[in-house]
Amino acid sequence: MDLTGNTIFITGGTSGIGRGLAEALHRRGNRVIISGRRQDLLDAVAAANPGLRGIRLDITDPADIEAVAARLRQEEPTLNVLLNNAGIMTFDDASAEMDDAAARRLIETNLLGPIRMTSALIETLKHQPRATILYTSSVLAFLPLAATAVYSATKAALHSYALSQRFMLRETNVRVQEIAPPWVDTDLIHKSGDDRAMPLDAFIAETMAALATDAEEVLVERVRPARANPGPGEHALVNQFNLSLVARPIPVAA
Repeated sequence: MDLTGNTIFITGGTSGIGRGLAEALHRRGNRVIISGRRQDLLDAVAAANPGLRGIRLDITDPADIEAVAARLRQEEPTLNVLLNNAGIMTFDDASAEMDDAAARRLIETNLLGPIRMTSALIETLKHQPRATILYTSSVLAFLPLAATAVYSATKAALHSYALSQRFMLRETNVRVQEIAPPWVDTDLIHKSGDDRAMPLDAFIAETMAALATDAEEVLVERVRPARANPGPGEHALVNQFNLSLVARPIPVAA
């Protein structure tokens, strides 16, 4: 994507990767609007970055998503980039009884939230001369961490959704890119300075460089070995499969 001249809406932009990308894109001269649940955090980020705007949003609430999308359509008519970054991570034990409320919260936040947010803004994006939808998934979409089974599954599902949406938008002006971070030292789990975690500043710098390309997946170097897990021909296979169904549609009952 082009890294200048955009109007960008970022969910989950008050901390970690979301804030890091918001500030990096803001410094490039883009119009950046972030969202999050807590007004005090939105105000703090905006105060630290004059010109950056914050809008309160509960990404698990469909009505709130629709209301914020309506505001954006009215107040930010040049909106052309949506970065679906909001997410939470909790540990679980797939070999034992699952906490249903915790699983629902993960799915509502990490999967349905981005799907709903994109759906609410998709027609606006289609009407821009150029537009980009970005999803923050995870290396765990390709190589699941057993101790975060539901989280890993939501990120794998988000990756799958991005593949399908990219195909469906192939003849439009809207591009779909997926950011798949490794373990980054943020508060998503617990910011600890662990030497196995990638420093946030290094991740943002490498990700910004990758974002400037037309890559369908925005990957830092340390993710690439794990990304190869499904096989290097995945995109070609997905496109071939879907094109075969365009040529010969599946019969649908009346």
